[in-house]
Amino acid sequence: MAVKLSQQDVVDLKKQGYSDQEIGKAVGEIERDELRGSTSGASQQNSRSQTSAFSTGRMDDIARYQLELNDLLEQTEHILKGDIVVWENGAKDWKANPFPENNPLNDEGIRKVMLELQNYINRHVVLGDYDTDDINRIMKDYGNKVKDLIFMKYDEMGMDTEIKRQEYASLVMNIVNLVYASYSRAKDGGERRSLREMINIQGTYQQSGMAGGQQMINGQPQKQRGILNPMRYVGGKYA
Repeated sequence: MAVKLSQQDVVDLKKQGYSDQEIGKAVGEIERDELRGSTSGASQQNSRSQTSAFSTGRMDDIARYQLELNDLLEQTEHILKGDIVVWENGAKDWKANPFPENNPLNDEGIRKVMLELQNYINRHVVLGDYDTDDINRIMKDYGNKVKDLIFMKYDEMGMDTEIKRQEYASLVMNIVNLVYASYSRAKDGGERRSLREMINIQGTYQQSGMAGGQQMINGQPQKQRGILNPMRYVGGKYA
């Protein structure tokens, strides 16, 4: 039987960090599970639930993804270098900028910017707890800091022509926006709260059992809900 997702199902899953490709793969696994389930017993179904696309192992992957910021920093460095995105065999790769002399920043300029970003885009910031006033104050100070850094060291950082200096405002804004996004994740402790909830869900999942195709929590069968059957596949993620 084909599994059909509602628009809300897709929206909810994307909010949890799943990509379109991961959702499609998970749906395929569910369909295969249901097909196998028609000819196998409850014990096999319990085994399959442990390797479902939305199992606790997958939740661990999401948690690591939420806190792994190296990809963002690496992508930012490629952009600053003017590297070009290419797709080979369905995978994204970066090719060196064929005209690096046109970059607004030289290697030293990129090194200084990346050093600054690493101090503000990291898991300690993301797992912090900042209110709106805190974030606005930090961003004002950081914006002035970046603006002054580049302005006072134009030549040293590679902005040694009038054409390159025309990109000054855009460069500063893009750098500040990256840091703002990092602090926004920590607004009112949102990211930390999200991970805590995920840990609680994982604990509930591990304490749960399966019986007759239904999930059991504290010995009580739980009603299966939704196309993706959240109680079965993510241990109550959408409860």
